[in-house]
Amino acid sequence: MAPKAKHLLEELSRKGPHPVLRGDLALVGLPGLVLTPASGLGLPAVAFGHGWLQPPTRYRELLRHLASWGIVVAAPATHAGPLASHRLLAADLRTALDVCTGVRLGDGNLSVDPARLGVAGHAIGGGCAILAAAMDDDTGPKIKAVATLAPAETKPYASEAATRCTMPGLHLAGGRDLVAPASGNAERITHAWAGPVQLRVLPKATHLGFTEGRHWSNLLLHGKADPATHRTARALLTAFFLVHLAGRTEYEPLLTEDVKGAAIQPAPA
Repeated sequence: MAPKAKHLLEELSRKGPHPVLRGDLALVGLPGLVLTPASGLGLPAVAFGHGWLQPPTRYRELLRHLASWGIVVAAPATHAGPLASHRLLAADLRTALDVCTGVRLGDGNLSVDPARLGVAGHAIGGGCAILAAAMDDDTGPKIKAVATLAPAETKPYASEAATRCTMPGLHLAGGRDLVAPASGNAERITHAWAGPVQLRVLPKATHLGFTEGRHWSNLLLHGKADPATHRTARALLTAFFLVHLAGRTEYEPLLTEDVKGAAIQPAPA
């Protein structure tokens, strides 16, 4: 690992400088969580999609971490059942971004720049983030960056939607993921991506390694919460969104260098 990348990984795996406020999207008609820095104007915002059967609370520390680095994060709690609509969850991610840009946050000392919007998600939520980014809507949010954790295929197909994604993409996959293996979903999505894209494989990560705490769905899905996976994912997602949404170019080395346990995969031929 290059010394600069190692230093940035250490820095961004720790909590950021901003106190964090937590709110409820249900107050504006969309169930879910919103976490924000305590103050700031023209902030970037990210909508986060949950995995299959997972409540947004299973990603709370990741969302809090991003907020501590100056990013507003909204996570809809919709379509969490076994027969969830991927198309509608993708639409809810876009609605969450509309809420962030159009609703007064905090005590009025917070605002989001509509030119600094991103989406992210785990598993099915990652696939839905791609669907949201690819939606052709002249009046909706213009998504500038997409990050996924163990992305899973959706219907409509995320891999097909990726051909319309010209914004930067970062996809993290688990080397021990038996549900959405890197050699299938993440590679297919990465190969189809229309814009600049990077795939990293965390060799020891399982499908649920990106989640937090315990949940009854652990009886159905492979893996469990893993602190090492959390640490690496938090640092990489933070760097990715700070660079591409906030213009913080000092964190670019973490996105261009291999880091321990998350090597950059070769570009598609």
